[in-house]
Amino acid sequence: MAGTTLSQATYRVSESDLEFMALDRDDIPSEFNDYQVVREGVLDNQKMATDGFTGSTAGRFQLAGRINGYMREFGPTADMPVFDGFNFVAATVVHLFDEPESVSDWMHDVFLNDFESNVGESIGTDHQLISVRRLDPAGLFDEAVALRVLQGGAAGLLSSTVIDFRVGRILGVAFVGAVGDHLRLEQATQLALALERRIVRVVLGVI
Repeated sequence: MAGTTLSQATYRVSESDLEFMALDRDDIPSEFNDYQVVREGVLDNQKMATDGFTGSTAGRFQLAGRINGYMREFGPTADMPVFDGFNFVAATVVHLFDEPESVSDWMHDVFLNDFESNVGESIGTDHQLISVRRLDPAGLFDEAVALRVLQGGAAGLLSSTVIDFRVGRILGVAFVGAVGDHLRLEQATQLALALERRIVRVVLGVI
């Protein structure tokens, strides 16, 4: 019953609420306390398509029920040494959809499918998607999926651990990127759980 009530409450969420759901400095795990905000802002469907895999379109995302999103990304300060295993990014993203079923469909048909379908393809300007492995995230309230992504380029290997989870018609995303070939499921899970708590607080109006 509680889950149904929370899911129904997400229909009161507006696009302007998304900014307050993405984690800020006070919410991120202590491991990233010395990191700073390096990028944040609205993620509309056009920007998602521009930054996405080849063939992505704003129309496709709109048909999938995605309305809008907001992201906040933390990175190291300039004086931090970079080495193999260094976490170069920690970020959370919040997406608003038309209904909870669209969130579930997105997690499988867009997130998992698009990454798995593009293994071996170029991403960005000088990187290749080398491998993708599904993970089993634990501790989240509703449906959740996760990937460990490895990409490579002239500068070497980069790995990302990404968790997608559902709160009603809201999709929460937490990811940690590391230099080299590394899994960061524990750190990504900490981010995801903190993001889930933050989303729920905003939905219920207790923040």
